[in-house]
Amino acid sequence: MFNFTALPPLSLYIHVPWCVKKCPYCDFNSHNSPQDIPEEAYVDALIRDLEQEVPLIWGRSVQTIFIGGGTPSLLSAEAYDRLFSAIRALLPLHHDAEITLEANPGTVEAGRFQDYRALGINRLSIGIQSFDNEALKLLGRIHDSGQAVKAVEAAQQAGYDNFNLDLMFGLPGQDAAKARQDVDTAIALAPAHISYYQLTIEPNTLFYAQPPTLPPEDPIFDWQLASQTRLAEAGYQQYETSAYARHGKRCRHNVNYWQFGDYIGIGAGAHGKISSAAPQQIVRRVKQKQPQAYIDTAGSDACLLEQTQVSDEEVGFEFILNAMRLTGGVPTPLFQQHTGVPISSIKKPLARAEELGLLEHTIERLRPTQKGQLYLNSLIELFLTA
Repeated sequence: MFNFTALPPLSLYIHVPWCVKKCPYCDFNSHNSPQDIPEEAYVDALIRDLEQEVPLIWGRSVQTIFIGGGTPSLLSAEAYDRLFSAIRALLPLHHDAEITLEANPGTVEAGRFQDYRALGINRLSIGIQSFDNEALKLLGRIHDSGQAVKAVEAAQQAGYDNFNLDLMFGLPGQDAAKARQDVDTAIALAPAHISYYQLTIEPNTLFYAQPPTLPPEDPIFDWQLASQTRLAEAGYQQYETSAYARHGKRCRHNVNYWQFGDYIGIGAGAHGKISSAAPQQIVRRVKQKQPQAYIDTAGSDACLLEQTQVSDEEVGFEFILNAMRLTGGVPTPLFQQHTGVPISSIKKPLARAEELGLLEHTIERLRPTQKGQLYLNSLIELFLTA
């Protein structure tokens, strides 16, 4: 049985499903954009969707907003103006809310960044992936290195000092020198945050059907370690498996995910997780994935593709699955606060993880060891049978 004494922090995720071109490695819910994106109809649908979610979180304040995709920077500032007017009318938005928008080089103009900032979007996440033109071609990206740098400069000129750069490693044709060059170029652009993650081949992608030739795993691991050292020397602290930030610039929205916080999800294919005190439960919700089906059904029960309740037997594993991605772990009391069950419910796998040197557990903190970070999947698997 769940017993929430207080509900977790609440975030809002907004999904924009269109891209100019679907990347061959991408397994997100993204679709090639029509010539004229139906942004007015889509914003109408987002507002109807949000109106249907509000009763589930009535009176709770939203701490962060993240607009992901797809390519959210394909939508105009006018569309976001109308959407944010509705959000502020429907939800209590924290006065210091972090509001992030994903943008891809090649789909933005300097003036649009300025407009986004004027609307209250105070953080950008720019999908660079690499500064090597050959790698960008192999990844199916629509921008080149020069456009990537210009996008960052446009963000800075618009007044953004809090922005993230997405970088990938282990790319086709990449070697140690190219991996180092990508990291050095990113650091030179002085972002507040860098997401640095390995290219993986996911099912239902073009790369899965037609696999590219990737570098061997051993040198990839060496590049990762060298890059982590280089990032640390430049003032970027690793706080999550693939996230590095300057002091005070962690992505608060993602940290809420990793700490098993709550989030509303609106938009085509958006996911949400909502805890409630009456009744005591945790519910996961998924919306229609196809953009037109979403537009047609938003605001009705037909928009809900899936709704499942998390059981009290599953919740401990789900918490660990998220929390152990954080290199510093989480405060131990957060387990009961955010799951609604006592930490004694995972007593046996906790003890086993400590015995194997994968996890440290004190009354103050629950965190992976360095060994646990290296063998994260092995650590998490211990909790599957909790």
